[in-house]
Amino acid sequence: MMAEEEGPPVELRQRKKPKSSENKESAKGEKISDIPIPERAPKHVLFQRFAKIFIGCLAAVTSGMMYALYLSAYHERKFWFSNRQELEREITFQGDSAIYYSYYKDMLKAPSFERGVYELTHNNKTVSLKTINAVQQMSLYPELIASVLYQATGSKEIIEPVYFYIGIVFGLQGIYVTALFVTSWLMSGTWLAGMLTVAWFIINRVDTTRIEYSIPLRENWALPYFACQIAALTGYLKSNLNTYGERFCYLLMSASTYTFMMMWEYSHYLLFLQAISLFLLDIFSVEQSDKVYEVYKIYIFSLFLGYLLQFENPALLVSPLLSLVAALMLAKCLQMFVPHKENGHMLKFLEVKFGLNMTKNFTMNWLLCQESLQAPSQDFFLRLTQSSLLPFYILVLIICFLSMLQVIFRRINGKSLKETITLEDGRIGERPEIIYHVIHTILLGSLAMVIEGLKYIWIPYVCMLAAFGVCSPELWMTLFKWLRLRTVHPILLFFPRLMTELMELQEFYDPDTVELMTWIKRQAPVAAVFAGSPQLMGAIKLCTGWMVTSLPLYNDDDLLKRNENIYQIYSKRSAEDIYKILTSYKANYLIVEDAICNEVGPIRGCRVKDLLDIANGHMVCEEGDKLTYSKYGRFCHEVKINYSPYVNYFTRVYWNRSYFVYKINTVISFQS
Repeated sequence: MMAEEEGPPVELRQRKKPKSSENKESAKGEKISDIPIPERAPKHVLFQRFAKIFIGCLAAVTSGMMYALYLSAYHERKFWFSNRQELEREITFQGDSAIYYSYYKDMLKAPSFERGVYELTHNNKTVSLKTINAVQQMSLYPELIASVLYQATGSKEIIEPVYFYIGIVFGLQGIYVTALFVTSWLMSGTWLAGMLTVAWFIINRVDTTRIEYSIPLRENWALPYFACQIAALTGYLKSNLNTYGERFCYLLMSASTYTFMMMWEYSHYLLFLQAISLFLLDIFSVEQSDKVYEVYKIYIFSLFLGYLLQFENPALLVSPLLSLVAALMLAKCLQMFVPHKENGHMLKFLEVKFGLNMTKNFTMNWLLCQESLQAPSQDFFLRLTQSSLLPFYILVLIICFLSMLQVIFRRINGKSLKETITLEDGRIGERPEIIYHVIHTILLGSLAMVIEGLKYIWIPYVCMLAAFGVCSPELWMTLFKWLRLRTVHPILLFFPRLMTELMELQEFYDPDTVELMTWIKRQAPVAAVFAGSPQLMGAIKLCTGWMVTSLPLYNDDDLLKRNENIYQIYSKRSAEDIYKILTSYKANYLIVEDAICNEVGPIRGCRVKDLLDIANGHMVCEEGDKLTYSKYGRFCHEVKINYSPYVNYFTRVYWNRSYFVYKINTVISFQS
């Protein structure tokens, strides 16, 4: 081994010239043992490979199916879903999830698919005084596909729409873990790594997925395709892949990249991080450049095809992904001629998040106070440590990263990479797919340390990378060579406990919301428009179909401004001010939630009413700020007392323990 590393470069160049027979002789001379090993029959070798692949594929598919069945059983246990009425089932879809499912229902009610798509792309029955293209603005392609499949497969006679819908999502989660299984298998060479990946994924399910809390979320539809894309990319980057395997990986990567981009409006940001990883991979000359450029072509093709099929979505043309992959001059021209505010909005958010700027803007501070956008808590790291995932991940990452640096320094010093890497070499950092995953997981992990919501993207690949390392002889051989050890047998004892969760009986109980929805359906006029918090408006749109003033969506400036204006019902503003705001959106009913009005937030200064006071100047945010005294009490409290002038503008028509519904009076004379 030392002769290979310290020999003159001439010997390395001469090794490429001998014929196959000479290569066999030299290979035999390099074996550690002098005892001749009898050659196996070709049929036996083929059978062994086939058996290994068959068992691995069977284990991967079985893991995915079992996880999908597990999610279905857990969901049933948690909500008692099959024993609920339709209204109670729909209430389990909260916030933006309710909006997505409501459009799925609308598609099933439409007389034809074409008519349903037209009504969604020219929707004026959701938000008052606003016609929206819901398919583009909310990425409703999953709902379109689900509705087509439900009707085309004749499932109407077999299964209820809600079960068909959540069944597809659960099935995609099965594909998700199967793709993670395959990725770890491709990297380690053993399907046992895939089994360990799935086990860690499920044990750390609180940090790997939000499927239990919000089934219709766009990420739950999209991330399975991203996992398939990464699995295909991992196989595509392998050096020893044959032509047919490479072609299959390329086609799978192309299809999954495009599908991923269509399913989630933020997908191009993840692909941007992936492109950076590939860019660094190309710079360090550890992979053939033509493969990297082929992936770039897939990006460009998916971006432009997505642009056309997403109703000429300008966010894709000015995305960072296109700016990185395509020529800089072309991207600059597009950014000059195609204005779009999404990326600018994201940059402002990042500036405030990283402390580069300060703002009193309610919407920006409200987003920063969302739990998913906070830095991870200590409990997050404690959970990962208790499940043994974090220690093994850090160990695997350090070994792969140091080996990668070793390879880079060898390249800088002019040493060529070996064409064939053996187990005894202990150079795991020379494998392109390993380097890609190291760079990618570091980028995702860095972002997850700042924004906790990104852990659902990062942790699944932590499971995969850690499992690959634990089950990879090549990684341990790399470590043992550094420690100058020859024979060590690492043993990992791992005992996951999952069945206890299925044994626990849980119940979703929200009678106040059920009563509110029932009252709206029975008592409110069909043409009524409701105003309230965006999360509640999403539930009203799903459960009743009535028009609302705002939606829980954060990628549209107008909707964000509407949300901020409607939230003023929890601020210290006059009855006249609130009345003017609500009537400007043609609202007929106002719903005040006690949970927001009397909120005791876990994070100081992150309650809705605190953010409103800061934005309105009714609370000191920083030293030196001027405090504007408000002569009005908090509207959500004052309106309940039923005294003038509040009773002149608002009439209470319904209430329960959680909600107060007020009819907005139509005949009011304002004194200027």
